Amino acid sequence: MKLEQIYTGCLAQGAYYISSNGEAAIIDPLRETQPYLDRLKKDQVKLRYIFETHFHADFVSGHIDLSKKTNAPIVFGPTAKPEFGAVIAEDNEVFNIGDVKIKVLHTPGHTMESSCYLLIDENGKETALFSGDTLFLGDVGRPDLAQKSANMSKEYLAGLLYDSINNKILPLADDVIIYPAHGAGSACGKNMMKETVDTLGNQKKTNYALKQPDKDSFIKAVTDGLLPPPAYFGMNVAMNKKGYDSFDEVLKHGLNALDADAFELAAETTGALILDTRSNKDFATGFIPRSINIGLTGDFAPWVGAMIVDVKQPILLVTDQGKEEEAVTRLSRVGFDNVIGYLENGFPAWEYAGKEFDAVVRISAEQFAHEFKPEKSVVFDVRKESEYLAEHVENAYNKPLAYINDWIGEIDPDKHFYLHCAGGYRSMIAASILQSRGIRNFTEIAGGFAAIARTSTPVTTFACQSKVYN
Repeated sequence: MKLEQIYTGCLAQGAYYISSNGEAAIIDPLRETQPYLDRLKKDQVKLRYIFETHFHADFVSGHIDLSKKTNAPIVFGPTAKPEFGAVIAEDNEVFNIGDVKIKVLHTPGHTMESSCYLLIDENGKETALFSGDTLFLGDVGRPDLAQKSANMSKEYLAGLLYDSINNKILPLADDVIIYPAHGAGSACGKNMMKETVDTLGNQKKTNYALKQPDKDSFIKAVTDGLLPPPAYFGMNVAMNKKGYDSFDEVLKHGLNALDADAFELAAETTGALILDTRSNKDFATGFIPRSINIGLTGDFAPWVGAMIVDVKQPILLVTDQGKEEEAVTRLSRVGFDNVIGYLENGFPAWEYAGKEFDAVVRISAEQFAHEFKPEKSVVFDVRKESEYLAEHVENAYNKPLAYINDWIGEIDPDKHFYLHCAGGYRSMIAASILQSRGIRNFTEIAGGFAAIARTSTPVTTFACQSKVYN
């Protein structure tokens, strides 16, 4: 038997490949299927089943494309109602893959169709649990994502999740290995560990949710402190449930090279959003007016999903040369399939054509330390509240990037402010959005708080309430 975790860091997502005696199964595949096809060919095995733990919200799975290319059936757990052909398994149903077996454990709570898959090896031993979004390392799946479509409260779903975990998962042996669908950084949980593999026994000792003394305590613990989910989650669920365009067609459509004149015309006539995926350092020095910067080198896809509300939004890409396919691919993973082209030869081609460009006023942390006046300077910290509360510039205001649409209207455009995040990635996203909406009276700080903390700038090192700007 061969078991491989295929972990994609920028999505904090784990897909799984299992093969035995000439047959294979893949669990929760990513949108692009070629890597899986390559593995099957290399191992000279036939794909027997594609297992989906649930209708994913944070990414578009590759189940449909993979099924079409291999003729392997898609398997969902009980109560799933996909709008395409699939096997709807019964609770405790067993599927054979070569000499191993996979047993379906229906575990509703995160969603109603959520299921885990228990791997039974050649000797009949229960060895691993592919726990989807039911059980994470350090956490459990949030119970609020399915409540609108299911017309159920998050407390009710949390109660179902408690029953699922206690009746189906905790009775398993402590040496069963847990392989979750996500790790730290995913918005599908709130307290995930950075590790991507652990034993059930260790999770019983360390996972806060598994240590709750009773059902009421569990419900309170897992529903407390949940942040609003990104807007694109519901649209990704719909794509995973209803179907989507072939990734091959999405890629072909997106890799439409446009020279500077054609790119400018497309921007003017289609209403497309110009998405610049270069580094924040390169973007700051020059970019096409009204572009939004979300760098490929960071958590690209999740921030695209958080900042661009509609997955059907037409997008024009500006990338470093040779990064066009990667950008289209990573956009497709979160359902943004409507890339209509990219700037051929990148931003240098725009400059060479003599086109108008914009820039962000950016200073070093050292210069900020020299300019900063604690009682007069206005500083916006766009990190998460937890980061801000741990340590922040004295008298700074916390304005998390994720909620920029909520606070951007509060800004006085005549009042200068400084802008920073942890390292420069998020603050440049914010800077690009601010300038695209006509707010320019600010200075962004290169290197973010990590650089600021190394200067003489006074910082607050104890937790306190976020300041309110008005």
